[in-house]
Amino acid sequence: MERNDLCWCGSGKKYKKCHMPIEEKMMVHAEKGEIVPSRKLLKTPAQIEKIKTSAALNTAVLDEVAKHIRIGMSTEEIDQIVYRFTTEHGGIPAPLNYQGFPKSVCTSVNNEICHGIPDKNVILREGDIVNVDVSTIVDGYFSDASRMFKMGNIPENAERLVRVTEECVKLGLAAAKPWGHLGDIADAINTHARANGYSVVEEIGGHGIGLAFHEDPFVSYVTPKGSEMLLVPGMMFTIEPMINEGSPEFYVDEDNDWTVYTIDGGLSAQIEYMVLVKEDGVEVLTK
Repeated sequence: MERNDLCWCGSGKKYKKCHMPIEEKMMVHAEKGEIVPSRKLLKTPAQIEKIKTSAALNTAVLDEVAKHIRIGMSTEEIDQIVYRFTTEHGGIPAPLNYQGFPKSVCTSVNNEICHGIPDKNVILREGDIVNVDVSTIVDGYFSDASRMFKMGNIPENAERLVRVTEECVKLGLAAAKPWGHLGDIADAINTHARANGYSVVEEIGGHGIGLAFHEDPFVSYVTPKGSEMLLVPGMMFTIEPMINEGSPEFYVDEDNDWTVYTIDGGLSAQIEYMVLVKEDGVEVLTK
């Protein structure tokens, strides 16, 4: 673009006053051999506002689940809460019928790492830990977040795993800085998990989001500091490490082809934030 053209992002500003300095800085990093995002991965101001509307509903859905989740309820009941609340407020549950997924939310209990399918026969018991992963579409824009819920008095090992997982996410968030790298987030998370005797699932990670359910980049939590894609203002992605008690290895349920389990039967925990990289830091959109 020419310096005095209106910027491609639709801000109404001239290119030289908007994305030109950002893209010139990106070129410097690219010349050093670093991975830089394409322009299509940088959300425009208009897109960001629409995505924030979706994110607000996504957070409200998780808040609604938090109000009602209890010992003795089935994970199918969680699905009903998510579907009803989302649709009553003008949204669409993103998981529903996504690549054949049959429900509106993922509910992963104890040794289920992710993608647990709500079921009337899966009853939450005293001592369980459950991840509720909510994703929402509003007017074609996507958002995503998950929380861990503790059922009553949980065992000490489960309490510690959930606590360390929360610490990992917060450390990853603190390491996410404009003009840093995705590997900085991964290193902070993996270092803390390993220091506490846990492992991080390698093959499943975070992802870009906003205009689609899953966009580039893939967000690993085991790569070295200073590696992976450059963090450029306008990027949007999830921070959602899956922390295991034992081995990071897993298997997928042969019957439903979705639910992912720890290979050794150990507990797994996950907390997911959705973030936006800005010029002065990183904004949490959902959690």
